[in-house]
Amino acid sequence: MQIKEYASLAELRRCSKGSFGKGPFAVLIAEDRVELAASLSHLLQLGFQHVFLCAPVAMDLSQEIEGHDPKTLSIIRDHTRRPDAAADVVNALIPLVPDQWIHYCYNAEFFFYPFCEDRTAGEMAAFITEERRDTVLTYVIDLYAPDLNVAPNAVSLDPAMLDSAGYFADARRDEQGQAKDRQHDFYGGLRWRFEEHVPKSRRRIDRIGFFRAKPGLRLLEDHRLNDEEMNTFACQWHHSITATICSFRVAKALRSNAGSRYEIGDFRWHRSKRFQWSSQQLMDLGLMEPGQWF
Repeated sequence: MQIKEYASLAELRRCSKGSFGKGPFAVLIAEDRVELAASLSHLLQLGFQHVFLCAPVAMDLSQEIEGHDPKTLSIIRDHTRRPDAAADVVNALIPLVPDQWIHYCYNAEFFFYPFCEDRTAGEMAAFITEERRDTVLTYVIDLYAPDLNVAPNAVSLDPAMLDSAGYFADARRDEQGQAKDRQHDFYGGLRWRFEEHVPKSRRRIDRIGFFRAKPGLRLLEDHRLNDEEMNTFACQWHHSITATICSFRVAKALRSNAGSRYEIGDFRWHRSKRFQWSSQQLMDLGLMEPGQWF
């Protein structure tokens, strides 16, 4: 039995509703091959029932998919370097998996939620459903190599560094300038410390990275959803679970962009800490919280 491959998003959209069974599902966008295998393995270890790996036609995935169960992995061919690539793939999947939970990320990104070492993504989805919420706000926490001479592309799984401070939020406002209920724009990490190299529209670190599919739902290019309640960080009566996506993506981009590569000699600063690949460390730093999930 071979791993199913879809030649385009159009071919994926022709699948029948519910044909992929029960989730939760993950979408992995491969912009390049950097730590793609590690990102894929991480998602499967979290208990996602099926991963949709989206990659360009010319990208050879034989090494990354070797040994993986065809029941848990599909490949979608698409132009993944487009700004709206993730939104297009996720929006193609939403109608096909009604009421199922979806997570999406890019290669060299790693999803962490409270107690993820011992609890599956499905268990978290079940708890959130009991709380009558359909979404989990995720913060994209930048990872980076401690020595750019050793890792010129800024990617190093061990050791990896993160910022332990410097995160903040601004009230999100509507077109009339009024603050939206339970919505903030979150900032920090490399996008904040090196903001002169990052377009203003891409400085936010919040992403609706785990949510339940429903009719008419769409992921927007800025990583929000078209349902305002699903963009909130908590329910109305108590704190809710938040999660993180630990990501080398910004560090990798700053090292590949000619305008920033030669101006940044080191990503470390006095608040850098070694990443322990631990959900407890992320909670201790205040970068995510368990809400009522103990």
